[in-house]
Amino acid sequence: MYGAYEYGFQLENDELFVSVEKKGGFLKYSRYLKQKEESVEKILASDTGRIIVNPIEPINLPKEVTKYLEIEFEPVVVEPDSHRKIYIKFPIEIGVFATTKKSINILDIFSLNNPKYSLYGPPYSGVICRWYKSEVFPDIPKTDMLKEGVIELHLHNLTGEWVEIKRVVFESYGMKIYYGDFVSMVANMRILSKVVAETSFVNRPIKKGMKKSLELHTARRIPVVERMGFLMEWGLK
Repeated sequence: MYGAYEYGFQLENDELFVSVEKKGGFLKYSRYLKQKEESVEKILASDTGRIIVNPIEPINLPKEVTKYLEIEFEPVVVEPDSHRKIYIKFPIEIGVFATTKKSINILDIFSLNNPKYSLYGPPYSGVICRWYKSEVFPDIPKTDMLKEGVIELHLHNLTGEWVEIKRVVFESYGMKIYYGDFVSMVANMRILSKVVAETSFVNRPIKKGMKKSLELHTARRIPVVERMGFLMEWGLK
């Protein structure tokens, strides 16, 4: 389903319907989520261009309330001065972009998931996060690529102690999402103490040949200052 389409296309499965077709002299964009009974229709005033459908940063629905993603998983105890690699899943939102040679515009955002939220940190200084629960996997797991992706998470324990972690928090502006046979991101978690870690994303896919998703801030023309990462200063479990 993900990819670029010329005007005049239709995508449909058991859960959704997406199309751009000519109606009454106009181009009409239509999207319907069957289980949620949620529909969107828009007139597209364009003669040239195409539509791109790809997974995007999962922090937009039902409305933009946060730029952070928290993934909770079963406790992982990391040995001192070590590097370990695990795989976890993350939720997917889908972006529909109208593009021409000179511009990109976000046409629609939808998800087949029901979003949940959490508070990471104390009530008055913590951050609201999009929350997701995942299993921990030693290898790349199978996924429903319209609902979930895979994060290859590199755990770098820089301390001389055993450290237990059962959550990771990311800032969405650094996300680099790729898609192919599945959806993926690669991330680092630098463990600085038993309660503090720094998270960041790596701009590469898990496997060669995957295509990079358009990022929302590109379509919205929002300048983004690249940060080193997000500091998890309120605990790792």
